[in-house]
Amino acid sequence: MPPTGPSTPATGPRDAVGPDSPLGPDSVVAVVVTRHRAELLTEALAVLAKQTRPVDHLVVVDNGPDRPARDVVEGCGIPATYLPSWNNLGGAGGFALGMLHALALGAGWVWLADDDGRAADDTVLATLLDLAQRRGLAAVSPTVADLDDPDRLAFPVRRGLTWHSSRAALATADGADPELLPGIAALFNGALFRASTLDVVGVPDLRLFVRGDEVEMHRRLVRSGLPFGTALHAAYLHPAARHEDKPMLGGRLHARDPEDEVKRYYTYRNRGYLISQPGMRRVGLLELPRFAWYFLVTRRSPREFATWLRLIRQGRAEHFHRA
Repeated sequence: MPPTGPSTPATGPRDAVGPDSPLGPDSVVAVVVTRHRAELLTEALAVLAKQTRPVDHLVVVDNGPDRPARDVVEGCGIPATYLPSWNNLGGAGGFALGMLHALALGAGWVWLADDDGRAADDTVLATLLDLAQRRGLAAVSPTVADLDDPDRLAFPVRRGLTWHSSRAALATADGADPELLPGIAALFNGALFRASTLDVVGVPDLRLFVRGDEVEMHRRLVRSGLPFGTALHAAYLHPAARHEDKPMLGGRLHARDPEDEVKRYYTYRNRGYLISQPGMRRVGLLELPRFAWYFLVTRRSPREFATWLRLIRQGRAEHFHRA
């Protein structure tokens, strides 16, 4: 027997065995990406297991199998495949791997969820599936609500020229469709995709690792011309990220500036790539004056502005080195 070392553990996690035959065109496979958050994953999977429209199969991609979540997956009560990745693929690569595996299983629908959020109740999947089928949607996401205050949105949403921060305001806006916000979706927080949609738009870009991967996927969905949107009668609970949006000009504008150095690296580098892509170049024209004002006037930090410029240029050049 050959010797083993730290990079080749003698007894590592094994992939769970999937179904022996295709799941079928009406099947729903849930895909969850996790890393070192077993307690949160337990809560998320418990809600998935209680859905009134049952999940047919679950795929969990574990980016941190050195602290494995296999016991959580095996005990969740849903037929499941556990995919440990000894190379941390990030959110982008983790979802790409999970979505491709779901398609390989024969999924008719793919339902995405992260480990730090959960469906708000046991009817979310049924509501999404009904709306997608009735209105011929290629993808539909629930409204993403603040985990600590479910009446508020976890991320502000713009409808027309107005930004909304509460679920009620979003649903009652003038001229609003009472059940669907078209053309807008939070794709990694409870979104449901037809399998055929992924044939058109693909899966997340592994190179982005984290931050901006969801925006890039949304960009492709918009450019595909396929119909999609947010279901206003379904909710997904997620921690709010308002602390990353720093106000300037008296709160009339905001700049996303994470405190964490690693998150800042991926946020700005990936943003450079995104605003150079078709469909986002007009948005990119506003980035330079906005962040110049933020770093040079609001923060009075030429050094931080130089770092921002370097990372934006790195992303434009598609230099996707890890932080």
